[in-house]
Amino acid sequence: MAAQAESAARKNRGDSVLVTGIGVMLPGATHVNEFWQDVRDGNSRLGRLTRCVPGRTGVRVAGELRDFDHRKFLPELSEKFAGRYTRDALVTMSAVEEARRDAGLGSGEIDPLRLSLIASSSRGPLEWVSQALREDDSVSNREGHEDHEAGSTAHFGDSGAMLRGMPGAPATLSAIYGDVRGLVTTLSSACVGGHHAIGFAADLIRAGTADAVVVVGYEFPLTPLVFQSFQAMGDRVLSAESADPRRAIRPYTRDREGFAFGEGAVALCLERESHARARGAGGYARFLSHRALNEATHPFGMDMSGQITASAVAGALQDAGRTPRDVDWFCAHGTATPKNDVAESRMLGALYEGRPRSAWPPLSSVKPVYGHLLGAAALVNAAATSLALHHQCLCSTANYADAVPDPECDHDHVAEGARATRTELAVSLAFAIGSQTSVLALGAA
Repeated sequence: MAAQAESAARKNRGDSVLVTGIGVMLPGATHVNEFWQDVRDGNSRLGRLTRCVPGRTGVRVAGELRDFDHRKFLPELSEKFAGRYTRDALVTMSAVEEARRDAGLGSGEIDPLRLSLIASSSRGPLEWVSQALREDDSVSNREGHEDHEAGSTAHFGDSGAMLRGMPGAPATLSAIYGDVRGLVTTLSSACVGGHHAIGFAADLIRAGTADAVVVVGYEFPLTPLVFQSFQAMGDRVLSAESADPRRAIRPYTRDREGFAFGEGAVALCLERESHARARGAGGYARFLSHRALNEATHPFGMDMSGQITASAVAGALQDAGRTPRDVDWFCAHGTATPKNDVAESRMLGALYEGRPRSAWPPLSSVKPVYGHLLGAAALVNAAATSLALHHQCLCSTANYADAVPDPECDHDHVAEGARATRTELAVSLAFAIGSQTSVLALGAA
């Protein structure tokens, strides 16, 4: 049996990898079609912050996942167990199941030993930890209090708290629910973590150790602790917009002032092409390559010359057997912070040196739609990129068309709205605190 397994693994090595399923649990979007309509059209889902009191931070806008009911997506999960799980776990589990449903990759479609799951989150269960700290601080005064939520799991006083406080719990609970028996792990690489997870997933499949890997990013940063830590970084990191929440994130514009946070989870099914074809499944996109690097400079800085990022993009394209002139679209990190947006534009200038700006490929940001999801942000990009290739349509950059562009960022950002066009190769970009850069190249399936 071992010899047969090794023979099958050798046969599968080097096989192509497809994105065969997408699952989302995001503000206003709990189905792949809703997600596509939002990112395609630049339909912002940001609104007034209601999930917490922001304290002295002045944060008033966020992308909130409202009216979420796990029972619609996890019908076999008993209420006994669901009542003990955190919100981030239930949302993540739901996104994973939606991705598998979308891929048609149910329990009867794959050997559970050949299915793995890799998660990405920058802060883990910080929302639950923050609530539990508040609960424990006031526990002596809360008996019978009208604000006490019956059955609340936001405290440390029971055996289940050990699991709820683990950053990897959403991944392991997803695996238990879905009978995933391969590698299950959680990465924490800030905003590039989703790209890292995709890269590791593709490596597992290409190495012959898995036939499919579900990659999921989740983040629930709507807490005063997160707001305060980001606000301490200075002005124009967090948007101060309050009049019109949908305009809070304005990438590449002269008056941009930072980003707003979002919450939720995004999952992708990556699958060996031969496995997908054998069961009659297609794909949204084809994984081509992933490049990750650490600039090893300032932990809060990034390459402002454009040269380092351009070299990473060129390297990823070389790994894929492509060149910069083959790129049809960049799905950018696009945080609407002063340095990020300029750095991306300078990257294009370095990558296409000698070309006029009018000849640069279009570069869009989907951050204005759901907000910044930190450890899930790169997976939002990857999902949008996969769907753009599938539908042969580029996503627009919300809030750019009617604004004055930053002179350094005055090039094609698909400002006019969704753009139907031939798209064979697209690149997703992600940057992270810690001097990290990552590049994901995807092709049409």
